[in-house]
Amino acid sequence: MRRTIIWATLVAGTLDIVFAAILSLIRDRAPADMLRFVASGPFPQATEWGAAGAWLGLATHFGLMAIMAAAFVLAAQYRPELTANPVKWGVTYGLITYVVMNLIVVSLRFPGAFPPKPIGIATQLFAHILLVGIPIALIAARRLHSSPIRGRVSA
Repeated sequence: MRRTIIWATLVAGTLDIVFAAILSLIRDRAPADMLRFVASGPFPQATEWGAAGAWLGLATHFGLMAIMAAAFVLAAQYRPELTANPVKWGVTYGLITYVVMNLIVVSLRFPGAFPPKPIGIATQLFAHILLVGIPIALIAARRLHSSPIRGRVSA
């Protein structure tokens, strides 16, 4: 199960952070600034920490992604229907992660970020559904179904 969570974290986390970096560049912002902003969620002063703040932002991002991946993989271990149709459940999980992150976590930490702008909603839904939810569900489905004993997860 650990390997499944690690793979899902690495794949979805990389897809999502590369997309965020591309969006930063399109908006004429440095990806390092975006990473420091990510770190400023749990560490408000991180925006002033230079390279250390950017590295902390990357660690924060992958930490959050590990939680998202673990939640789905653990649920799928006990609810095999989640891996029977990974695209359907990946879309659903992407929507759930969008709601949790953007309407709860971000709005509580950064009250000025709510309500989000339409372009923000569109880009975040794209990221959470296509770059996070579906990859996590596909990886879980592949790895859980490849287990020799149905219902058990390979290490």
